[in-house]
Amino acid sequence: MIYLDNAATSRRKPQEVIDAVVFAMTSLGNAGRGTTEAALDAARTIYGAREKIAGFFGVKNPKQVVFTSNSTESLNIAIHGLIKPGDHVISSVMEHNSVLRPLYEREEAGAELTLIECDEKGRLLTGDIEKNIRDNTRAIVLTHGSNLTGNVNDIESVGRIAKKHGLLFIVDASQTAGVLPVDVERMNIDVLCFTGHKSLLGPQGTGGMCVREGLEIEPLKRGGSGVDTYNRCHPSEMPTALEAGTINGHGIAGLSAAIDYIEKTGMDVIRERELGLMRRFYDGVKNIEGVRVYGDPEAEVRCPVIALNIGDADSSEISDILSVDYDIATRPGAHCAPKMHESLGTVSQGAVRFSMSCFNTEEEIDEAINAVKDLADEFCQ
Repeated sequence: MIYLDNAATSRRKPQEVIDAVVFAMTSLGNAGRGTTEAALDAARTIYGAREKIAGFFGVKNPKQVVFTSNSTESLNIAIHGLIKPGDHVISSVMEHNSVLRPLYEREEAGAELTLIECDEKGRLLTGDIEKNIRDNTRAIVLTHGSNLTGNVNDIESVGRIAKKHGLLFIVDASQTAGVLPVDVERMNIDVLCFTGHKSLLGPQGTGGMCVREGLEIEPLKRGGSGVDTYNRCHPSEMPTALEAGTINGHGIAGLSAAIDYIEKTGMDVIRERELGLMRRFYDGVKNIEGVRVYGDPEAEVRCPVIALNIGDADSSEISDILSVDYDIATRPGAHCAPKMHESLGTVSQGAVRFSMSCFNTEEEIDEAINAVKDLADEFCQ
């Protein structure tokens, strides 16, 4: 299979990640639950991963790194735990449903919501953010990179706007963590939400959030913590405050190994490899008659994603043919990004998304280009 659906999940993982998960599954106990050697080994593994992630994202205190199952859980914790009735939130039409749906729930509960629009290439109209700040604006919630177009937002400049106006800044780094550098201190990010199974090259079921020290978030879950058992309330100390129940120590061991792999290989090396493959694909399809490419593929800073359509053909039909006849995995449809599709005018057709990994090859990209040419000949006669 030629796997070009890495924006959904990276399919190929470094061998070091696989080895770490297998070792953890055969040796680790439950962190914070007793003082057996297996429990202590789990605690050491998880805390070591906190330290690595803190360094990776520019977090001073590793205790401010919270583990969750994915970005969706992280975003739900942040949005439900910080946004109250009467608060105004600024977000964008670029967002994934992991941001939009929690924000819509907050809106129904009495919060107010403004979504910043994009231009014809799906680029955020960043200048409109400051224009929409109100007296009751509480937070800016923004994706770092679009999972549909691959367009990247300048979160450092948005962070400056948030800091200037005393607003919380919550960032969805689902598509960028592991491929674009993020420094929460320098970028004035209050809550960074990330997933482990995409460009971080870790296992599914891993993710987390980096929370600014001193910021208190109401927990989404309460339960076992391994400490302060007789307290009727869940502990308020970080990271325990946001980590009720047994966390995924086996997956976190794999995520820790994935961070090691990225740092050993070099994030810039991985990024240039992926962008090189993306540009090779874009150059091969951009002039094919009947092919429409969305977003701004020629931007210098972006995610390794190309979304396109072929004539008026339904994106699901094209993706199915690619899978069945060419053994090429892509993602059709709406990509959990409904407002972005509305902005691009692709609600009924959807789009076919090709997303590259550093493990893809030039030969695979060329096969995908040839497949698009074949389908354009078939559907655009």
